Amino acid sequence: MEFCIRSAAKAARQAAISVAQLDAQQKTDVLNDVAEELLAQTQVIIAANQLDLAQAQANNMDMAMQDRLALDAQRIAQIAQAVMDIAAQPEVVGHLSEPEMMPSGIQVQKMQIPLGVIGMIYESRPNVTIDAAALCFKAGNAVILRGGKEAIHSNLALAQCLHSVFAKHGIAEAAVTVIPDPDREILNTLLTLADDVDLIIPRGGEGLIRFVTAHSQIPVIQHFKGVCHCYIDEFADTEKALNILENGKTQRTSVCNSLETVLIHSAQATHLLPLIAAMFAQHKVKVHACPVSLPYFVEAGLDATLATEADWAAEYLAMEIAVRVVADFAEGVAHIQRYNSGHTEVIVSEEPLRQQAFLRQIHSAVVMVNASSRFSDGGELGLGAEIGISTSKLHAYGPMGAASLTTQKFVVSGDGHIRV
Repeated sequence: MEFCIRSAAKAARQAAISVAQLDAQQKTDVLNDVAEELLAQTQVIIAANQLDLAQAQANNMDMAMQDRLALDAQRIAQIAQAVMDIAAQPEVVGHLSEPEMMPSGIQVQKMQIPLGVIGMIYESRPNVTIDAAALCFKAGNAVILRGGKEAIHSNLALAQCLHSVFAKHGIAEAAVTVIPDPDREILNTLLTLADDVDLIIPRGGEGLIRFVTAHSQIPVIQHFKGVCHCYIDEFADTEKALNILENGKTQRTSVCNSLETVLIHSAQATHLLPLIAAMFAQHKVKVHACPVSLPYFVEAGLDATLATEADWAAEYLAMEIAVRVVADFAEGVAHIQRYNSGHTEVIVSEEPLRQQAFLRQIHSAVVMVNASSRFSDGGELGLGAEIGISTSKLHAYGPMGAASLTTQKFVVSGDGHIRV
């Protein structure tokens, strides 16, 4: 049967009404069963994922994208654990603020309520299928998931796990709709369905986010790219600086919380640059360096070139980084303020006043002191998982968990009060 996105969106709208009425225990039971089903179907999911990986390799997909696409038993176990973590979180729907009495005598509160129907548009990361579904369900929403064609087999196998559990609990499949056809026209139509879809969240490359933002008639949460910086201050501890830089750049390069630029205070340059060059050499990191730092990387035998203006704004998503020596703290902050994408910035410093100045002056979604940028993740920040990382400052900012998928309504109580 041919897939109809208009009908699917209307079905999702009806499902959202039912999901919003589920109590906390019902949602917890469903999510825990979903986690068990994922583990039970591990081999089925891997087999589907292998079909996607084979196609990706045949199409010479970028290795970073292949890494995002790949599923194995360990990654599926991590996805299942994230679902259990979401299930264990406090209930967000129905939470009431403290009552406030107005001069008129009425009592005013705010109540957390679901947004309704979320449209999730993403590329080659099948884990997003489960993360988004679980978070939307926890927040009492229905969700329409439009993954990329490169992950279609994986996404449908994961959807089957969800729908099997929904059938057991009497929940409509439309509560989580995975679009089975990657046709671009379906996406284009989805972006016009403002009567049935309340929010669009695109997650993927900058081109995808800009396309969705330009064409959507529905509000969009944006995350264009992750140009994450590490500023190593004059008061930095050497060992901490090297470990944070190594972890942030080399642990997993294909993700948006990996480091793309390191800034080094001039007072640390002579001491730190040889150590950084040696560490980068071990990992075969390609370097785009400022004139001051370039000789250190050339001498270490690295693939190193003089940085251009474009390098300061680049999201490499590879074993590649931009390096700049800055004259002082102010120049480091100015660089970040100019080139950051609003994602994550790190300062390495032992000086409390310098740490506080960095926190006050840098307004990215996540700002870290003496910690790796790799912690900029919903799971690591206590959200269980994330549906995305918002770099727009409206409604939600940073990793978005279940609470970010709700809004508030006013609840007003009186005893026959009338306005005079």
